[in-house]
Amino acid sequence: MKLKYIGITLFLGLAFTACSKDSDSETNVTTPTKPDEINNFVWKAMNSWYYWQPNVPDLSDSKITSTTTYNNFINGKTPDALFYSLLYQRGTVDRFSWIENSNEIVRVSKIAEVEKQGGFSYAIYPKDASNTNMVALINYIVPNSPAALAGLKRGDVITKINGSQLTASNYDQLENTQFTITLAASVDIRNGSLVTTDKAGTVTVTKAEIDENPIAYYEKKVYGAKNIGYLVFNAFKSDYNDELNGAFAKMKSDGINELVLDLRYNGGGSLETAVALAQMINGSFTNKPYIYLDFNNKHNSEDGYENLSEKVKIFNLTDNEPTFQREESINSLALTKIYVLVSFQTASASELTIQCLKKYINVITVGEETVGKFVGSNTLYDSPAYDYLSYTNRSTTHKWQLQPITFSYYNKDKDANPAKITPDYEINPYSTFFNLVEFGNVKDPYLKKALELITGQTMRTTAKITNPSLSIGNLAAFNPTNTAKGLYIQDFKRLKKQ
Repeated sequence: MKLKYIGITLFLGLAFTACSKDSDSETNVTTPTKPDEINNFVWKAMNSWYYWQPNVPDLSDSKITSTTTYNNFINGKTPDALFYSLLYQRGTVDRFSWIENSNEIVRVSKIAEVEKQGGFSYAIYPKDASNTNMVALINYIVPNSPAALAGLKRGDVITKINGSQLTASNYDQLENTQFTITLAASVDIRNGSLVTTDKAGTVTVTKAEIDENPIAYYEKKVYGAKNIGYLVFNAFKSDYNDELNGAFAKMKSDGINELVLDLRYNGGGSLETAVALAQMINGSFTNKPYIYLDFNNKHNSEDGYENLSEKVKIFNLTDNEPTFQREESINSLALTKIYVLVSFQTASASELTIQCLKKYINVITVGEETVGKFVGSNTLYDSPAYDYLSYTNRSTTHKWQLQPITFSYYNKDKDANPAKITPDYEINPYSTFFNLVEFGNVKDPYLKKALELITGQTMRTTAKITNPSLSIGNLAAFNPTNTAKGLYIQDFKRLKKQ
């Protein structure tokens, strides 16, 4: 961007010199500054929709009263630099807004519908209380992904990135297009520290475009009269609404009367999917209010409830944008109680599911404190005539788009949200290092606890170190905010609030 402006300035300077030589009587005319097209979109879209717009002086309406002042303010910055400068207390209050170009997130990362990924989910853990040296624990592997082809598996521990010890300052290199990692040969806890030894050799991962299926695992477990469904759901992705509805159809045919919903690695996603999931779980509260959305003062007309529906919207991807196709009748299990596995990576639409669904049925949580993200967004495009909401009518001269926080949400009674959701039954997250077995294995202390609560039986396993001495608080703080994909409105114009 800066080179572009330097080039234009140089060209104008040469042109003026040439004219001066032709006629000394020419008057020196200053060309008015014009607003940068992309930055003008960024500022005006944020001024209209950003949830904390009244709290950001640089987003004040008065900023645009002087054309010269406004143009000087927005020009000369890259779009991402301008965007992030406009966030309200970035990193503390607003931890979740992002900007992207050509479906690539700039300066932060988010799991998009289709994007270049290594094909594995990971969590960052400090090795000790100094919070300097880190390891990354692989939560799961996407089938047929670069990580799968490289031989990585769930439970592997990454100790080095590109030959250097993983630390608080370099673990973001795991988001690079290509990187080399070293895996741990052994993991132990001694004197309040996580102690590892390295395997010989390294593993190189090169990212590829992946449209990850968020329905990662399903299994029916039978204990007497208890037909227990165990469903691992890793993202609220609207282009997989039909697959999610199909998973509940399978559970209905399996006679599932208890459900363990694993949201440990689910950072959120589509609001439509979250509302549909509630109906799939119970289905008895059609047309009842489920979630209340609160927008900024410029969009008070959008405030209101989203009601539960007996239909689910089905989307397909077109140019990486989910486009509405049809509706399907929802398959409901008619459950009055569910068990939800949570972690310090559980956020947004996952937290919505817990906070809003528990107003209707009994929701029992097992695991760790969640992220605490009770805000959401809708995608903003360069389509000012449509208040920046229209993908179809967007400018095609660039591929920038915004995903800022545009609303907060509450349950149907508008109860104040907690800082984080504290689970009913807590599990020490460091126990995961010794028991991160394949999905469905009862050695998993989180699943084991849920099954014990359902059956009233003690599950006897050969699990290792279920209560390690090492425990470092607020693990969410050591993980990139991209663990929260965010709650976003996929099809804004179709929402009907009452």
